[in-house]
Amino acid sequence: MTLPKACTVAGAAARSGAGIQADLKTFQELGVYGFTAITAINAKHPSKEQGLFIQPLDAIEAQLLIINEQEDIDALKTGMLFSKEIIELVANWLETASIENIVVDPVMFGKFGSPLLDFDAMETLKTKLIPQATIITPNMPEATYLLGGQEINSIGDLQDAARDLLQLGPKYVLVKGGRLEGPAVDILYDGNKMIRLEAPRIDTIHTNGAGCSYSAAITAELAKGKPIEEAVANAKKFVTAGIKRFIPFEYAPGMIDHRAYKLYGEEEVRITEV
Repeated sequence: MTLPKACTVAGAAARSGAGIQADLKTFQELGVYGFTAITAINAKHPSKEQGLFIQPLDAIEAQLLIINEQEDIDALKTGMLFSKEIIELVANWLETASIENIVVDPVMFGKFGSPLLDFDAMETLKTKLIPQATIITPNMPEATYLLGGQEINSIGDLQDAARDLLQLGPKYVLVKGGRLEGPAVDILYDGNKMIRLEAPRIDTIHTNGAGCSYSAAITAELAKGKPIEEAVANAKKFVTAGIKRFIPFEYAPGMIDHRAYKLYGEEEVRITEV
């Protein structure tokens, strides 16, 4: 049996709960071999003035060239790309890479709201990368910025945002509503069918890496040949199980437990057509 292969082009997180590290843990737990191209290192610490270390374009390009030699990548996700130049580099490479399943997680903010996207890069993200995406996975603040400040305060707003974001050119949009009150509701839309994914809200601050892992789980499921709706549903279960069995850190919000879905499963996610 051939092992499915997926790639993540994203930043690395020093605490190893998010970014590239979360993606690789997710790939591994879901039975997919992971390739990586690191765009930046996020290592914010009070004793240092600098917390985000952007990698040189030559270093990123070298990683992409090595990945390009592997001609059987089944799916790819992008996470933190940060600058216009990096987005252009990745978007131009993708046009020649012949990867069928592309998941774009438009990472813009860190756990405490620190910027992870140079906002001069927004237009490039919208015009060069997102139109190549099989699916984009913005959370509420990211969707708001992509839509020029459109407010999202309800499930109805999530649905409107999904419709509007589809106009940017992806095949599917998943808008994540984790910041709303009540159950954790996400909306999946392809222009014809709208799906609501609902999980119970879990009272914890230890959700570091949840968004990265969600998009990585979608990527892994697509790499295994699952259709989009099934891939997203499985990913929602994966990340919900991980949040329920979080791993606390002593000095910062902890991370989700990537082992949880395999060990315990997840039965409380509800999926309905709107």
